[in-house]
Amino acid sequence: QVQLVESGGGLVQAGGSLRLSCVVSGRFDSVDFMGWYRQAPGKQRDSVAAINSVGITNYVDSVKGRFTISRDNAKNAMYLQMNSLKPEDTAVYFCAATVVIGGYEDDYWGQGTQVTVSS
Repeated sequence: QVQLVESGGGLVQAGGSLRLSCVVSGRFDSVDFMGWYRQAPGKQRDSVAAINSVGITNYVDSVKGRFTISRDNAKNAMYLQMNSLKPEDTAVYFCAATVVIGGYEDDYWGQGTQVTVSS
C-alpha cells in the first residue's frame, strides 16, 4: 500500500518562509511525476508546482520566484520551499505522485497540510 505523508505546514507572518515535505512510502517500483497542489476554502484544488523524475520543474505564475520545488529520489521525497509568503498563499497543501507498480502507473495523494499566512 502506497502512502504519501506531508509535513511542514503551519502559521507564518507575511514575508516569512515555510518548507513542506512529502514522503512516499510502501511497496512500489518507482515514483514518476510529483507535484504540490493547494486548496483554499471555497475554492477548487489547483496545481502549485510540479517536478518529474529527472528534475524538470513547472510553477504556477503566482508562485514563480518565491517557491522552489525539489525532490530526493533516493528518499522518495519531495519538498516545497516557500519564501516571501503572502496571505493569498493560505490553503491546505497536498502532495501528489504518480507511482509505478509492476509496470502500471497510478496516482496517489497525501492528506494535506495547512499553511496559514497572516497579514
